[in-house]
Amino acid sequence: MGSYIVKRLLLMIPTLLGALAITFLVTQFVPGGPVEQLISKLDQNSQQDAQLNGGSENLSVDANGNSTYRGARGIDPAIIKKWEKQFGFDKPPLERFGSMIWNYARFDFGDSYFQSKPVGQLILSKLPVSISLGIWLMLISYAISIPLGIAKAVREGTRFDVWTSAVISFGYAIPNFIFAIFLIVLFAGGSYWNWFPLRGLTSDNFSELSLLGKIGDYFWHLTLPLIAMGVSAFATTTLLTKNSFLDEIRKQYVITARAKGLSERRVLYGHVFRNAMLLVISGFPGAFISAFFTGSLLIEQVFSLDGLGLLTYKSAVNRDYAVVFASLWVFTLIGLFIALISDLMYTWIDPRIDFESREV
Repeated sequence: MGSYIVKRLLLMIPTLLGALAITFLVTQFVPGGPVEQLISKLDQNSQQDAQLNGGSENLSVDANGNSTYRGARGIDPAIIKKWEKQFGFDKPPLERFGSMIWNYARFDFGDSYFQSKPVGQLILSKLPVSISLGIWLMLISYAISIPLGIAKAVREGTRFDVWTSAVISFGYAIPNFIFAIFLIVLFAGGSYWNWFPLRGLTSDNFSELSLLGKIGDYFWHLTLPLIAMGVSAFATTTLLTKNSFLDEIRKQYVITARAKGLSERRVLYGHVFRNAMLLVISGFPGAFISAFFTGSLLIEQVFSLDGLGLLTYKSAVNRDYAVVFASLWVFTLIGLFIALISDLMYTWIDPRIDFESREV
């Protein structure tokens, strides 16, 4: 197993390089880069000044008779050169990419283009929110979905199976941000009760609370976001668990185990469980990354939780490539390590699996 882990760690290097290379290549052809963003903002300011001044003296007419603002055309080329140097665009693309890889290998992400802060500091400040949402959602989702999926498989076709399927399907069909708004209206000071906070991960007096008070305050803030995200997260894992167990229960070795007189519990958890769970575990990395980033983006917006998903989205919109590339590096690295942990869990659940004898 040791050599397999080393191989997987070494394979992370080309994977990281490939992800960054593709993203870097795409950004070279996307219109509206950081320099264009600054020019656009300057142009907007010029338009506002023109409107305040009556608009006549800052307007000009081109050959086609269209009115244009001089602020959009009269920028000193030296200023544009300064911006290009500030963002590193005065260097060839290959040189910029090579420099970025060298810096990222040392976890030096540079400074944000527009927030005047180190990118590493920005990411670290947002990680507690994203990690809290991602980890707790996965733990709660798997803790509920796996036993529920097993119960549905054992009771297939019963009223319990039918009604739980209906509830799960209904929860899956509701967009999580719509359900989040419903929870706010109902429980966070909307039109009914004001039981839960609406903003942040902790209260303003968090530092003054006792240890138990801090834990309670932390989960008090997480309750509504986790419920909003978890309603749709239960469906996939529950149905996957149910189908995996049904597939295993119908196999010949289960019939043989029952014929030998083994109890149903022994058959289910001693033989079926480890085989059926392999398929569930295989989807863990993707589910974790989805909960860590894409699943929490709208929830962070609705509940005013300033997490890494929201930071990356805003940075992409504003063409703050320093933050975008660093966030991609972090997400890819976390995803690769989670995938490795999933492989190790395979061997823990089913010792018959031997990755050492296989090509990575």
